[in-house]
Amino acid sequence: MDPDAVAEVSRVPHGSSDDVNLVDFSANTNPERPPGAACAYESAFAAAGRYPPDDYTDFRVAAGEYVDCDPHHVTPTAGGMAALRLAFGVTVGPGDDVLLPEPSFGEYDREVRLQGATPVAVAHDELLATDPADYAAVVVCNPNNPTGEASDPDELRAYLADCRAADTVLVADEAFLDFTDYPSLAGEPGVVVARSLTKMFGLPGLRAGFAVATGELADRLDAARPPWGLSTPAADVGAHCMRQSEFVAETKARVRRERERMRDRLSAGFEVFPSDAPFLLLGVTGEGAAGDADALLRHARERGFALRDARTFETLDSHVRVAVRRPDENDDLVEALLSFP
Repeated sequence: MDPDAVAEVSRVPHGSSDDVNLVDFSANTNPERPPGAACAYESAFAAAGRYPPDDYTDFRVAAGEYVDCDPHHVTPTAGGMAALRLAFGVTVGPGDDVLLPEPSFGEYDREVRLQGATPVAVAHDELLATDPADYAAVVVCNPNNPTGEASDPDELRAYLADCRAADTVLVADEAFLDFTDYPSLAGEPGVVVARSLTKMFGLPGLRAGFAVATGELADRLDAARPPWGLSTPAADVGAHCMRQSEFVAETKARVRRERERMRDRLSAGFEVFPSDAPFLLLGVTGEGAAGDADALLRHARERGFALRDARTFETLDSHVRVAVRRPDENDDLVEALLSFP
């Protein structure tokens, strides 16, 4: 991290509501948790009185099985955000340029600036057509947040080959990829994959995730990671969750079914973007659309729902993002949104 850059970088807004009176559609986390997760947490508490083994063998093995890569290529981190910071920390420095999708997760821009580098934005749906030469790194968010679409696997791998030829690191944020049937880039040379256990397993407060890389990139990640960077409860619960294949399959099926049902109904009142993720981006159209977005957020809140104001994402000026939750909650939200004037 570049000390001279820190003072110039501000915080980034995110979704999530702590109002217990609202159903939180602003954060894209699973409202369900895997069976046995609470027991795994309670069992881990007894071991929390001593430092965790710094090799995190069981967590690495579970993560390797989860994304189909060599466990030795897994670097445990305190959430996907920590994996991204580590990835940028070992690949980007002052004076570098980094290519980012737009609109997309705001932390990419922030983390690049914290390294003293310059973020260069390109339309998210044009990123794989760019030339990666002259960039220290390129970031792909797959599926993209907040638009929701996943990259074509063949096009993504072809672009990774271009990055390798240009000696440019590809940083792949796969926070929502486990809601799809697309393969991970984990274990491919020339890429750092960042994964989060927050979204699929509904445990944002646990702070568990990991990075995956091979060769010299893997060596850099392992050398730079902090000691005991994952708590014992996070490591044990994370390993338990990643082995719950039935839960993952059921969640994917529910999200896919509910997302399409919500999309069909919400299309009657909003521009609804195609999505492979556990959320939908809605465009509020018409005269005074930006003001209507404010009114829509208030309308939803008055009826007990927190939505994500997507206007905090660059290039979006009249949009909201809604998560895909349980069927009855989704029905109630849709009814509330379609009653908006």
